[in-house]
Amino acid sequence: MKYITLKLFITLLLFSATSIGAYAQIRIVTHTTAQSLAMTADIDASYEDFSFEIIEAYESVDVDEQPMFPGGNNALVQYINSSRRYPAEAYNRGIHGRVLCSFIVQPDGSITHINVLRGVEPSLDREAVRVLNSMPQWKAGRIEGTPVPVYCILPVVFRL
Repeated sequence: MKYITLKLFITLLLFSATSIGAYAQIRIVTHTTAQSLAMTADIDASYEDFSFEIIEAYESVDVDEQPMFPGGNNALVQYINSSRRYPAEAYNRGIHGRVLCSFIVQPDGSITHINVLRGVEPSLDREAVRVLNSMPQWKAGRIEGTPVPVYCILPVVFRL
């Protein structure tokens, strides 16, 4: 009986997880180790197969050199403004706001693990992720001269 109850509980838990999306992410930040850990679980629709990936990334306050977009912050703002396309459905409905995204700048400067922390509306959220996915490689963050992965947060603003 306990096995059946546990199996039913796990089935319901996985059903609720897959109903909100097939990808779940848990982020644990530890200040004592000066690292950010992100654990991602890809939940298969069959809810029998789990795969976990632990991603280590430093917080931006813990690195000696911050990651940098090519050309600096002004170039980043210019890039976002020129790459961003306002989704017609959001524009027609008068929806605007700030999509807060996180991502990791890898030691090679590539951008990975883009995540919407606080969205506005699905079409704006998708566009923000698209723009971040299309960014060129950054100059990597460094600790004592060694390139390290760095967890970053960036707002993408949509104004009418």
